[in-house]
Amino acid sequence: MAESDVDDHIMTTAESGKRNRQDSLTIETTEAGQRLDHVLTYRYPQLSRSFLSALIHSGHILVQGRQVKAAYKVRAYDSLTVDFPPSPPSALQPEPIDFPVLFEDEHLLVLSKPPGLVVHPGSGQHSGTLVHGLLHRYLDLPAVDAERPGIVHRLDKETSGVMLVAKTKMALRTLMASFKNREIKKTYHALLSRCPRDRQGRMTAPIARHPVHRKKMAIDEKRGRYAATDWQIIEEFANGWCLAEIVIETGRTHQIRVHMAALQAAVVGDSLYGPTGGQNTILPRPQRQMLHASTLWFAHPYSGEQLGYTAPLWHDMQGLLDSLRGMQ
Repeated sequence: MAESDVDDHIMTTAESGKRNRQDSLTIETTEAGQRLDHVLTYRYPQLSRSFLSALIHSGHILVQGRQVKAAYKVRAYDSLTVDFPPSPPSALQPEPIDFPVLFEDEHLLVLSKPPGLVVHPGSGQHSGTLVHGLLHRYLDLPAVDAERPGIVHRLDKETSGVMLVAKTKMALRTLMASFKNREIKKTYHALLSRCPRDRQGRMTAPIARHPVHRKKMAIDEKRGRYAATDWQIIEEFANGWCLAEIVIETGRTHQIRVHMAALQAAVVGDSLYGPTGGQNTILPRPQRQMLHASTLWFAHPYSGEQLGYTAPLWHDMQGLLDSLRGMQ
């Protein structure tokens, strides 16, 4: 989507319900054979897959002038019409949600997301999200999706760490473009249940939705989208676990968890991708995956100044590391 198209879709919380536009798209040869909803998710990365699927189901997205299902396999040069109806006024109710603030100005907010906090409503989570907390702190935030005001990227529910939030339309547009163009550097720290064979390395393996387990992602050479992860082991422990510093070039859903599991070095506490048996018996099993978004480096959307902010490890992960170090 062109930058001007993104701009047309951006609204503030107060403007919700006042936008209506239509896009015309043509399927490229490289997209042929893919599901319609997958193509649209790639074309509109700032919109949720559930939102786009709802548009398909309601007939607001047509292929060659006719209504199809989300699973329709597109063909090269198919003509798509995408009709965006006016968004209903947001039904989100502000709620007091605590989160540490690392930096703030009139354009953006940098925060440290606590583990266990869902970023935005969806999949049965209708309250108690970061978005509800943001609306409690700010009355008006820009959005391209009424359920995601201010959100330019997200972290998994159980992943803690640094996040960016846009407070103006310009910041939202610029930061979304920076993420899409891979201009923002993201560094994570993860506690791994096994040390990879190499102390450092790079994995480039495409990721797609798991063909059977819909809550999971999987490496898929045919359907997957390019994903690249660099890791370096910085500390090893007596029980076989290790602490890794991880830099991701792309930001696919569950990317670090999928890539590390593929190396037989799943993130400790990851109930979705981790091993079902053979867990460490000396320390209690963590209640969440030990994955933390440590640092973000980005250009300020207004001044262009290069900024970097680090979120300290959350207390549960730091406490586990202290215990491991005490066993050495």
